[in-house]
Amino acid sequence: MLRILVATDCHLGYLEKDEIRRFDSFDTFEEICSLAVINKVDFILLGGNLFHENKPSISTLVKSMEIIRSYCLNDHQVQFQVVSDQAACLQNRFGRVNFEDPNFNIGLPVFTVHGTHDGPAGVDGLSAIDILSACNFVNYFGKVDPGSSDVDQISVCPVFIKKGATSVALYGLGNIRDEKLSRMLQTHYKIQWMKADSEDDWFNLFVFHQKRRKGSSTNGINEQLLPSFLDLVIWGHEHECLIDHQEVSGKDFHIIHPGSSVATSLSNAEAKPKNVVLLEIKGMQYKQTNIPLKSVRPIQYAEVQLKDQLGVELNNEAALYEHLDNIVSNLIDKTAISGSEPKLPLVRVKVDYSGFLTITPQRFGQKYVGKVANPNDIILFSRSAQQNRTREHTGGSEECEPNELDQQSIEELIAESNLILDKNDLDSALHDFVNKDENMAFHSCLDKNIDAAKKKLTFATKDLKAEEDIVLQLDQCMQERMNEDPLLSKGGSEIMPCSQSLPTNALSAFQELKCSSNEEQDTHESDELIEISDKEHSQQASQKRPAPVDGGSQSSRRKTDLSSFYRTAPSKNNDDGGKKGKAPADMEP
Repeated sequence: MLRILVATDCHLGYLEKDEIRRFDSFDTFEEICSLAVINKVDFILLGGNLFHENKPSISTLVKSMEIIRSYCLNDHQVQFQVVSDQAACLQNRFGRVNFEDPNFNIGLPVFTVHGTHDGPAGVDGLSAIDILSACNFVNYFGKVDPGSSDVDQISVCPVFIKKGATSVALYGLGNIRDEKLSRMLQTHYKIQWMKADSEDDWFNLFVFHQKRRKGSSTNGINEQLLPSFLDLVIWGHEHECLIDHQEVSGKDFHIIHPGSSVATSLSNAEAKPKNVVLLEIKGMQYKQTNIPLKSVRPIQYAEVQLKDQLGVELNNEAALYEHLDNIVSNLIDKTAISGSEPKLPLVRVKVDYSGFLTITPQRFGQKYVGKVANPNDIILFSRSAQQNRTREHTGGSEECEPNELDQQSIEELIAESNLILDKNDLDSALHDFVNKDENMAFHSCLDKNIDAAKKKLTFATKDLKAEEDIVLQLDQCMQERMNEDPLLSKGGSEIMPCSQSLPTNALSAFQELKCSSNEEQDTHESDELIEISDKEHSQQASQKRPAPVDGGSQSSRRKTDLSSFYRTAPSKNNDDGGKKGKAPADMEP
């Protein structure tokens, strides 16, 4: 039997600057590792978003590596084998799982894919998980360049694991933009699922990190798009913990939602109890056991509509304050506190204030400092969607809430612009710049497109010899680049408003540059001739003077200066240089 502990969305480093909640993610991750040791699992499987940021702080990296080192590095014998081509499925320079390295004692292996927060970014496409992989702490698989427009196909290579008579094909796919992955799943042969050549029965386990949209293929992944040969799917990114596995109509596989191990938003879905999953696989059968997490900070969530509450008047702020105070106090009293060091609870009350006055949430929360972990955002005021539509139809001029404003996605902003760069690359660069704080994202995008143009030009001009032919080929390459994007062909004049003042094509630009270079060269040579003529004139005048009485030291010094001058004079070719550098006849010794 193969025993696996499954966890997703650990978000290490979340709110690390908060004095109260800074250690929450690390406490829960350490509990997850301790549960793996207690239950004697074969390995830990993480479903993405191990880190909350693509570039975590040094403190976050140190704490994470200390936890992994404490629980995973020991002399315990690993009871399973990896029989697949490890270099094809593991993205590291060593090309093997960490527990097969003779220089390390790995007793509890960790397999992980990247998520939306800790995905690869930058010029080299690296993330914090690559640091752990380079240190031989985790086995990083399922890595795909999420923003590359050159990747037309994806090959998902599984990690083939054997333990006795149990054979598991572990498929992994790191986060890719939902729109791109959805299109690839709907197109045949865009994603190649590598399968085992042997006739053994393999249990196909797939872990990935995407937004889920049931029955829809827009703004998320529809479970109907996944291949039918899978047996079990571990779905990361969704923070809601769904205890029981879910069946998919028309498919033979089940879906497990472990949910996040730490709450990153105060919502009803996050308020549910947090669990990890102990997965036991034997042959083609599996068993799911949910293990509650005890180190998670308790959350109390409630929704209130003021129009349905008794004793709350429209313009009575004191009555509203007292009513909300009673609700929050009851939620705090319901929080079950256990353990020697109890944690302050998180409390969120979502208030629909349609038609009522509001109070300042920060002022309201001052009373609960030391009683809750989030005193500044206990109350969240919102307005019902029906009230919003009424205000819109009646032409109300009341100030809108931030969540009511019309917002455009990054993809929509890029689609409205006329771009010379590849739209997919620029879309990915903008995502990395905004979501992953990657300052070099646009620089990497520009370098990538320049390199692609250079490679295309080099391949097309291998047999060309004349410089004019190369420039013509460059002009043709630029024209093809413009024709590939319909927006560029339609709006080319809008992209380059000053095009009338530029050369008509690359050849004319090259000819102008060549003419200007020749003029500079002629000017430089004429300056050299003028300088030589001036010196010759001065030397001829000096020869007419009487020689000095002391043996002609002035003549010898003048000859040394002339030879030094002619040695340093630049020459364009050997023939002309010899004629220009030759001294006059009456100057030779």
